[in-house]
Amino acid sequence: MTEVAAHAAFAAVSADAYRLEAPLTFATVAALRNPGLALIASAKTELTIDLEAVPQVDSAGLALLIDWLGTARARSCQLRYDKPAETLLSLARLSEVEPLLSGCWRRRGRRSGEA
Repeated sequence: MTEVAAHAAFAAVSADAYRLEAPLTFATVAALRNPGLALIASAKTELTIDLEAVPQVDSAGLALLIDWLGTARARSCQLRYDKPAETLLSLARLSEVEPLLSGCWRRRGRRSGEA
């Protein structure tokens, strides 16, 4: 994945929400990391990344989401991941990192105000 494609993979939904439109896999995480960090750096106090359009995820993608979450927390930014695929949720459970992500998931079919 090129740097240009990685930046284009984040589609603005609103001022503090973006939709990720790329796989979160070993092949893509290196390119996606910095654009994600830039979004976190530019966020005021809150940022949502919609994961509904992510076609594929593996353990490297999960590690990237955790990395972004740690960076956001260090900057006192509330990062939420909206509509994660069941595959990602299962991977987090199997990897025993679900507690790290607790409170940052907004599941499919829930209204935006619900956790």
